[in-house]
Amino acid sequence: MSRSTDTPSVDRLWYTRCPAPTPFGIAIQQGWLLDEFRDDGIDVRALQDSSDPEIRQSHFTHSQPHSFRQGGNIPALWTRAQGADTRVIGLSWVDEFQGLVALPSSGVRAPEDLRGRRFGLPRNTRTQVVDFHRATALRGFVTLLGAVGLTLDDVQLVELPSAPRGLGDVPPVRDSGPTQLLATERGQEFSSEALALVRGEVDVVFVKGASGLDAANPIGAQVIVDLADQPDRLLHANNGTPRPLTVDAGLLRERPDLVARVLSRAIEAGEWANANPQAAVGYVARETRSAEHWVRHAYGPQLGAQLQIGLDQTAIAALDNFKQFLFKHGFIAQDFDFASWIDPVPLTAARKLLVQRGAAVTA
Repeated sequence: MSRSTDTPSVDRLWYTRCPAPTPFGIAIQQGWLLDEFRDDGIDVRALQDSSDPEIRQSHFTHSQPHSFRQGGNIPALWTRAQGADTRVIGLSWVDEFQGLVALPSSGVRAPEDLRGRRFGLPRNTRTQVVDFHRATALRGFVTLLGAVGLTLDDVQLVELPSAPRGLGDVPPVRDSGPTQLLATERGQEFSSEALALVRGEVDVVFVKGASGLDAANPIGAQVIVDLADQPDRLLHANNGTPRPLTVDAGLLRERPDLVARVLSRAIEAGEWANANPQAAVGYVARETRSAEHWVRHAYGPQLGAQLQIGLDQTAIAALDNFKQFLFKHGFIAQDFDFASWIDPVPLTAARKLLVQRGAAVTA
């Protein structure tokens, strides 16, 4: 994709992603973004590389120009509701474990034991952005209780306040190539919930993904309700499903060619994962900082095939449904035009680019 001489020049692109199974993360681990722009003289850097806390904070606010983000959808939805000029250019949906877990000593051993029990709801006492961990747990409670005929009115919500370290608390971490990993300073995602169970402060907590299973296993927690019990796929949407790839709209307007090239590499990563499912497990384990054993249990045998990026209508509808949940429960202060947030043009351009390169592309 060529550009005219009056097209604005760009000398640096920024990216960020969450510790989650995404094709964007695999492309970064493979070093493909660096390869893509090396001959253009364009520097490709992670937000976490920056010594400026404001730039690192853009992981949540998407305020940094010329930046891409793929990860949890709650910050992406929140920042759009705050007025950030971003666009969704792709979605990936990896089915992940979501469950209500309890210790046998609590007396909760089956769904019929859930009524009247204490459910631990995390609350971040430090965050200046959306409390995505709290929103994730609340959605999990509603979805999984609904699967067994219960509602929030049937249980007690117990606050679990914590003050986890933020991006401003950790030093810059180089994350720019295939040998680099995500920052390791972050604590275990579900440590507060696990501690609350062990201390007997609550009876039930929500966990998800490989990190959720990793936290529940050492303390002997058992799964009481699994997401598989919820037949409504729209309600499977949570912070990790689906995961949007967003870009700042300014870059998309000025340099759609660069956006298409980044997206094409994410598409290629998904195709690579589909063709190399065993290797993909290893990549996801590094991304999530989890053992491959838990990755296999949390994401299932279909993981490699699901690490695709596109704009599937079911995924779009599920994300819209989840946006309405966040608005209803006050996690985003105002609603916004969801349809205009989705831009399919870069995906079409990226797929054409791959065809020109002779790469295999799944429609």
